[in-house]
Amino acid sequence: MSAPIRIGIAGVGKIARDQHVPALQHNHRFELAACASRNASLDGVKSFDSLEAMLAGAPELHAVSLCTPPQVRYQQARAAIEAGRHVFLEKPPGVTLSEVEDLARRADQANVTLFASWHAREAAGVDRARQWLEEARVQRVDVQWREDVRTWHPGQQWIWQPGGLGVFDPGINALSIMTRILPDEFFLERARLEVPENCQAPIGAELDFTDAAGTPIHADFDWRQTGPQTWQITVETDRGTLLLEDGGSRLSVDGEQLIDGEDVEYAGLYRRFAELIGADRSEVDIRPFRHVADAFMLAERIATAPFHDQD
Repeated sequence: MSAPIRIGIAGVGKIARDQHVPALQHNHRFELAACASRNASLDGVKSFDSLEAMLAGAPELHAVSLCTPPQVRYQQARAAIEAGRHVFLEKPPGVTLSEVEDLARRADQANVTLFASWHAREAAGVDRARQWLEEARVQRVDVQWREDVRTWHPGQQWIWQPGGLGVFDPGINALSIMTRILPDEFFLERARLEVPENCQAPIGAELDFTDAAGTPIHADFDWRQTGPQTWQITVETDRGTLLLEDGGSRLSVDGEQLIDGEDVEYAGLYRRFAELIGADRSEVDIRPFRHVADAFMLAERIATAPFHDQD
């Protein structure tokens, strides 16, 4: 068995504690050796107050996972690449397409792995859905991605600032699944963004896409849903109707359940990261991010009520 890949985490927030740390602890290919955060630490792990300090103080690291807000992701990723470390990018991979493309070029020149991760693609039903749709003619797609921002991002202001994406922070998960399972490339025709008067990023989005065959593809993203959360994709085809629910973990066709899976997304991401490092390859698919950029470029903007973290 080869030696473990020693990895450090930058950004010790909710996503790191809930997903990255458990996934790394259960993957024998990795050893969590360090972390970097201005105001948090992990028990039993070397702690630093910045990524730069971690790179300098933990020369044994082979790789870093960047779990920080996207607004600071480019400079951190560039520093890690220049230090010869492999880099795992949380979604979204950055704040602009240009900076992500630049990171991919730099990683290639430095001969290190850059992995732009899309955790929703690792949900239990996604690959089976893709395989099933390969043999179908898609007739209509409807996406409903509705959740409560106060539950998932309590007190977080970066999501409302330029580059924070607003409702596209969860909505990009749906786009990552759509670009994975739909047989044909699609593009945006119309969009409507609802932006709170005191924010720079949308709280709601309605998107109408199509493909070369004229297939209607509608997506509705909303961050104001209370109670049960909705993450589902319905695909009507000539073979029947496919339904992905719970963010892709449950799959059914014409009401017959095919998969009811567990939360395996980050375990799958770290398996893939290890594979890419072993193969000396990068994986930087920016299609989901490009659809978000298209929405910001094309959409009609509607001002809506101010958002406050507390009702």
